[in-house]
Amino acid sequence: MASEDNVDPKTATELEAAAFRSLVAHLRERSDVQNIDLMDLAGFCRNCLARWYQEAAAERGIELSKDATRERVYGMPYDEWKAKYQR
Repeated sequence: MASEDNVDPKTATELEAAAFRSLVAHLRERSDVQNIDLMDLAGFCRNCLARWYQEAAAERGIELSKDATRERVYGMPYDEWKAKYQR
């Protein structure tokens, strides 16, 4: 069994990506948790995740719109999510 000290960079990236996907899936399921609640408790929200995704893409020369990255995080267009879940 591999330990943290000997995980190769490719596997580490795959694990990080899997963790990100799990976090996004969890946040999609927890539409009852508002972004303001996340910001107050954790210091980040769904919009932060979308912005970080957009920034990571830009660092690699990939241009993604704010709307596209928010849809990736929210699982639907942001305006639709707001209309359905934001209180």
